[in-house]
Amino acid sequence: MSPTDDLVEIEQLLARYAVAMTRGDVDRVLGVFTSGGSYSAFGDTYPLDEFPALIAAAPKGLFLVGSPAIELDGDTATGTQPLCFVEHSEHALRVGYYNDTYVRTAEGWRLRTRAMTFIRRSGDHDSGRPHAFERTRS
Repeated sequence: MSPTDDLVEIEQLLARYAVAMTRGDVDRVLGVFTSGGSYSAFGDTYPLDEFPALIAAAPKGLFLVGSPAIELDGDTATGTQPLCFVEHSEHALRVGYYNDTYVRTAEGWRLRTRAMTFIRRSGDHDSGRPHAFERTRS
Protein backbone atom coordinates (compact mmCIF):
# COMPACT_ATOMS: atom_id res chain seq x y z
CA MET A 1 0.00 0.00 0.00
CA SER A 2 1.36 3.44 -0.86
CA PRO A 3 1.54 6.33 1.63
CA THR A 4 -1.21 8.05 -0.35
CA ASP A 5 -3.43 4.97 -0.02
CA ASP A 6 -2.76 4.93 3.72
CA LEU A 7 -3.69 8.60 4.07
CA VAL A 8 -6.91 8.15 2.11
CA GLU A 9 -7.86 5.11 4.21
CA ILE A 10 -7.26 7.01 7.47
CA GLU A 11 -9.21 10.02 6.19
CA GLN A 12 -12.15 7.75 5.31
CA LEU A 13 -11.92 6.13 8.75
CA LEU A 14 -12.22 9.58 10.35
CA ALA A 15 -15.09 10.51 8.03
CA ARG A 16 -16.93 7.35 9.15
CA TYR A 17 -16.39 8.39 12.78
CA ALA A 18 -17.87 11.87 12.17
CA VAL A 19 -20.88 10.56 10.22
CA ALA A 20 -21.55 7.83 12.79
CA MET A 21 -21.34 10.33 15.66
CA THR A 22 -23.72 12.68 13.82
CA ARG A 23 -26.18 9.82 13.25
CA GLY A 24 -25.82 8.45 16.78
CA ASP A 25 -24.63 5.08 15.44
CA VAL A 26 -22.58 3.84 18.39
CA ASP A 27 -21.69 0.49 16.80
CA ARG A 28 -20.15 2.21 13.78
CA VAL A 29 -18.28 4.63 16.05
CA LEU A 30 -16.81 1.73 18.00
CA GLY A 31 -15.92 0.02 14.71
CA VAL A 32 -13.33 2.68 13.84
CA PHE A 33 -11.27 1.89 16.97
CA THR A 34 -8.89 -0.95 17.74
CA SER A 35 -10.19 -3.40 20.34
CA GLY A 36 -8.01 -1.79 23.03
CA GLY A 37 -8.73 1.75 21.91
CA SER A 38 -9.62 4.70 24.12
CA TYR A 39 -11.16 8.18 24.03
CA SER A 40 -9.97 11.04 26.25
CA ALA A 41 -11.93 14.12 27.29
CA PHE A 42 -13.21 15.83 30.42
CA GLY A 43 -9.93 15.20 32.23
CA ASP A 44 -10.18 11.43 31.89
CA THR A 45 -9.59 8.53 29.50
CA TYR A 46 -12.44 6.16 28.65
CA PRO A 47 -11.94 2.60 27.40
CA LEU A 48 -14.27 1.51 24.61
CA ASP A 49 -16.63 -0.35 26.94
CA GLU A 50 -17.47 3.02 28.56
CA PHE A 51 -17.73 4.95 25.30
CA PRO A 52 -21.42 4.12 24.57
CA ALA A 53 -22.49 5.71 27.89
CA LEU A 54 -20.31 8.74 27.15
CA ILE A 55 -21.94 9.12 23.72
CA ALA A 56 -25.43 8.71 25.19
CA ALA A 57 -24.76 11.51 27.71
CA ALA A 58 -23.32 13.89 25.11
CA PRO A 59 -25.34 16.53 23.24
CA LYS A 60 -26.52 15.48 19.78
CA GLY A 61 -25.77 17.32 16.57
CA LEU A 62 -23.44 17.69 13.61
CA PHE A 63 -19.80 16.62 13.86
CA LEU A 64 -18.14 18.76 11.20
CA VAL A 65 -14.47 17.83 10.83
CA GLY A 66 -11.65 19.24 8.78
CA SER A 67 -8.89 17.44 6.96
CA PRO A 68 -6.53 15.73 9.38
CA ALA A 69 -2.79 16.38 9.49
CA ILE A 70 -1.33 12.86 9.57
CA GLU A 71 2.23 11.62 10.13
CA LEU A 72 2.76 8.06 8.92
CA ASP A 73 5.35 5.79 10.53
CA GLY A 74 5.07 2.30 9.05
CA ASP A 75 2.05 0.54 10.54
CA THR A 76 1.33 3.37 12.99
CA ALA A 77 0.53 7.04 12.58
CA THR A 78 -0.37 10.14 14.54
CA GLY A 79 -2.66 12.96 13.56
CA THR A 80 -4.63 16.03 14.51
CA GLN A 81 -8.10 16.77 13.13
CA PRO A 82 -10.08 20.00 13.66
CA LEU A 83 -13.69 19.72 14.83
CA CYS A 84 -16.70 22.02 14.90
CA PHE A 85 -19.65 20.44 16.69
CA VAL A 86 -23.06 22.06 16.15
CA GLU A 87 -25.62 21.08 18.81
CA HIS A 88 -28.94 20.23 17.12
CA SER A 89 -31.57 22.16 19.13
CA GLU A 90 -29.85 25.51 19.76
CA HIS A 91 -27.11 25.34 17.12
CA ALA A 92 -24.58 26.14 19.84
CA LEU A 93 -21.00 25.45 18.77
CA ARG A 94 -18.14 23.56 20.35
CA VAL A 95 -14.84 23.86 18.57
CA GLY A 96 -11.53 22.14 19.03
CA TYR A 97 -9.46 19.32 17.68
CA TYR A 98 -8.70 15.65 18.13
CA ASN A 99 -5.18 14.32 18.72
CA ASP A 100 -5.11 10.76 17.44
CA THR A 101 -2.97 7.67 17.17
CA TYR A 102 -3.69 5.10 14.48
CA VAL A 103 -2.61 1.54 13.85
CA ARG A 104 -2.84 -0.69 10.78
CA THR A 105 -4.78 -3.87 11.64
CA ALA A 106 -5.82 -6.90 9.61
CA GLU A 107 -9.10 -5.00 8.98
CA GLY A 108 -7.26 -1.81 7.88
CA TRP A 109 -6.37 1.38 9.71
CA ARG A 110 -8.08 1.99 13.07
CA LEU A 111 -7.98 4.63 15.78
CA ARG A 112 -6.00 3.50 18.81
CA THR A 113 -6.51 6.70 20.81
CA ARG A 114 -8.55 9.85 20.30
CA ALA A 115 -8.14 12.81 22.67
CA MET A 116 -10.40 15.87 22.48
CA THR A 117 -9.08 19.37 23.05
CA PHE A 118 -11.64 22.17 23.26
CA ILE A 119 -10.85 25.74 22.20
CA ARG A 120 -12.51 28.20 24.58
CA ARG A 121 -13.70 31.73 23.84
CA SER A 122 -10.84 32.91 26.05
CA GLY A 123 -8.41 31.21 23.67
CA ASP A 124 -7.53 28.50 26.18
CA HIS A 125 -7.13 24.95 24.94
CA ASP A 126 -8.17 22.21 27.39
CA SER A 127 -9.62 18.72 27.57
CA GLY A 128 -12.88 19.83 29.16
CA ARG A 129 -14.23 20.09 32.66
CA PRO A 130 -13.50 17.08 34.83
CA HIS A 131 -16.72 15.27 35.70
CA ALA A 132 -18.68 16.85 32.85
CA PHE A 133 -19.64 13.21 32.36
CA GLU A 134 -20.43 11.20 35.47
CA ARG A 135 -19.07 7.67 35.23
CA THR A 136 -20.98 4.82 36.76
CA ARG A 137 -18.28 2.51 38.05
CA SER A 138 -19.01 -0.58 40.07
